[in-house]
Amino acid sequence: MSGTTGVESKAVSARRREILDYVLENGGAQIEELVERFSTSRMTIHRDLHALSEQGLVRKVHGGVTMLASGVMETSVVHRMRRASREKQAIARVAASFIKTGDIIALDDSTTSRILSETLPSGMPLTVMTNSMGIATQIANARDISLISLGGKYHPRFDAFLGILCEQGTKSLRANTLFMSVSAVRDLGAFHQEQEIVKCKTALMNIVDRRILMIDSQKFEVTALNRIASLTDFDVVITDSGVAESQKSRMLEAGVNLHIASLDEASPASLHGKSGESQKGTKQ
Repeated sequence: MSGTTGVESKAVSARRREILDYVLENGGAQIEELVERFSTSRMTIHRDLHALSEQGLVRKVHGGVTMLASGVMETSVVHRMRRASREKQAIARVAASFIKTGDIIALDDSTTSRILSETLPSGMPLTVMTNSMGIATQIANARDISLISLGGKYHPRFDAFLGILCEQGTKSLRANTLFMSVSAVRDLGAFHQEQEIVKCKTALMNIVDRRILMIDSQKFEVTALNRIASLTDFDVVITDSGVAESQKSRMLEAGVNLHIASLDEASPASLHGKSGESQKGTKQ
């Protein structure tokens, strides 16, 4: 009996960690959204949220849950970096293979872009523009990188600069390639929970010659409020080999230029980030 209780306790803890990661990733969630996402009852979700609230990790509101205002940047960024870290590392290696000497690249405030910034090719002259404080700090002292920081109002929750100043500054620039991510992919659309983030990502999409979307397999069929674009609006979509075959087929049938990052660290794609991944397709 005690063994069964122990297994159930581990399952509950695991589910609550996943709920916390989901709330941190999206900034909040509705009860019904969590019920559907985690395939459990409303009562169970209420108990989970109550426990997380008692630990001071989230704040319950009518019909849902939001993040706490205090200590948000550290909590949000750390949890988002930890979530699907293996998948994001693999995706970043593939994304890096699209970068060439002398490129001007734009990196959004996503944690996948932050991981990419840590793997930028050394000794390769680049210009990097970003609204992410974390990325700017990461590459500020890199010898071969010219850094352009997009200003605006600093938002600790995202460790990024957002708002009208950021959007206006972005419009005055031009870049070769944008690397960006989103909170969710559903029905071949890319979504994010926060309007301020959407505006900044849209501004970046409008000043580049090539758009590359980096999206880990855990973000498919997840709900977020604001639609940013269709997957077909991107020149390249990179996901990991954990993506469901049904999702993969649907993207390829729609004409998405899909690249798959292998999660097998022994594979050449995973080690060297080749652009000819294990699955790549375009509309015929």
